[in-house]
Parts: sequence; structure tokens; C-alpha cells
Amino acid sequence: MTEQKIHALQDKAEVLIEALPYIQKFNRKIIVVKYGGSAMVDEQLKKQVIQDVTLLKLVGFKPVIVHGGGKEISKWVKLSGKEPEFINGLRKTDEDTMEIAEMVLNKVNKSLVQLVEELGVRAIGISGKDGGMLKVEKKYSDGQDIGFVGEVKEVNTKIIYDMLEKDFLPIICPIGMDDAFQSYNINADDAACAIAKALGAEKLAFLTDIAGVYKDPSDPSTLISTLSVEEAKDLCESGFVGGGMLPKLNNCIDAIENGVSKVHILDGRMAHCLLLEIFTKKGIGTAFLSKEQQTE
Repeated sequence: MTEQKIHALQDKAEVLIEALPYIQKFNRKIIVVKYGGSAMVDEQLKKQVIQDVTLLKLVGFKPVIVHGGGKEISKWVKLSGKEPEFINGLRKTDEDTMEIAEMVLNKVNKSLVQLVEELGVRAIGISGKDGGMLKVEKKYSDGQDIGFVGEVKEVNTKIIYDMLEKDFLPIICPIGMDDAFQSYNINADDAACAIAKALGAEKLAFLTDIAGVYKDPSDPSTLISTLSVEEAKDLCESGFVGGGMLPKLNNCIDAIENGVSKVHILDGRMAHCLLLEIFTKKGIGTAFLSKEQQTE
């Protein structure tokens, strides 16, 4: 064996050794992964994300996937002859759009189950309607009626705990019901945040189409590696953060303030971003830390 090959093997061993303390620390801990954006459209990226989550499970984590499907829903809305409409980043959902969203999300859900099963891990794909897991009330956007869009008011965690206990990987699509059993589309970020809080998850990871949070979005060198809740609130009030990042930041703050230890915003377009963030010292995205995490 050449010296070059020996060095390459030693480098691989170093990577595994660097991951060891994290594997020990998070053994049997729950991590909620919100999966969406471009990583859901590109087939290669989709496989890599599922490989990451499957590996997390096999090394002792208890992962839960909450997925979106926005781009796919928009595609089918257009095919039906309608134009997708958004208000403050939330999809305006009339009766026809609700029907399309539910159909598309269930299709996406089962395709993810299939990918996990192909890797030898047992998965169950369910909707938030199943067992009344996600109970919602109608959501308004700055007082505007946006149709069948729901705000999660209660999570039935028993169903999720039962799946985890029986060694299944839960894959959840964000559709819920209100007290009158009307179906509602839920923003996937909101659903993931509500589920992570209810489970008391150790980690919540948002896979997005951006590398993380920037002090100045126009300058890539201003990527922020770690943020406290106070720093995140200051950033929200600074006016630098806008568009789809503002509700994400608010979800991160909400999760930390309600018992989730660490929240990550990661670039889902980067291969194996989850593993790089969780199992390396520096990480690659932005991590939001609780007070306990900051003192470690």
C-alpha cells in the first residue's frame, strides 16, 4: 500500500474520531429535520439527505423528518390552470389548492419512505391528520384571510413516540385538522418547530436554500456560525433580515425558548450538510444556542 493511500485512510479515521464525542453526546436523543427547498427537487441531493438522516438513526439518534413540498405544489397548481399566490411568504390556499397540496404532500411523503426503506431502515410516513397528530386553528397573515392555512395549536406526541419506540423513522407531512375536522395546509417550518417543541427535541435542523444567517445578506463573508436568542432577536429588529428568513429566525427563537437545545439553519443544496454540521467542530451553517449550550 502506498504512503498516499495510508494517509487517505488515516484521514478517514480522523473524521470518524472527530465524530465520536457527538455520537456519544446525542445517543438516543431526538432530532427533528425540516426537509424542503431545492434539496427536495434534485434527486441526487434527495438521496444524500436521506442517507444523512438514515446514518443519524443507525448511530443512535432518533430522527424525525418533517417535509414540505412547496415547489412541487406550485408546479401542480400551475398545471391545474391556476397561478400560485403567496401573502407574506405563506401560500394562499383555497379549496382547490388545498386538495392539490394534500395530494402532492402525500405523494412526496411516500417517496421519502421508499428512499429510507431502500437503505434498510424502517420508516412510516404519516400526515398530521393521522390520529389527530396536528390540531390546528385557522391562520391569518397580518389580518388577511389566506384560506385553508393552519396554525398548530396542539401536537399529539404519543403517535410519534410510539413510532420511535418501535424503531421506526417517522416522516411527517404538514397537513392538520381543526376542531371541525376541516383539513388545513401548514407551513412546514411552523410544523417542524411545533413538533420539535412538543417532543422536547435535542436538535431542530432546517434544510434551506441558503447557507445560513448573514449579518449582511449581500456579503457571503458575513455568515454567522452561532447565535444566541438575544442576538437573533437583535438581528430580526435590525432590518437586515427579510423575505423568508424572518419567519425562519422567529421559529428558531421560538424553539430555543421552548426547550429545544440547539437549532440549525443549513444549506440543503450542499451534499451531506447535516453530517458536516452535527459531527464536526466548526459546522457549516448557523446554529442557535440555548443558554445551557452557550456555557458548555
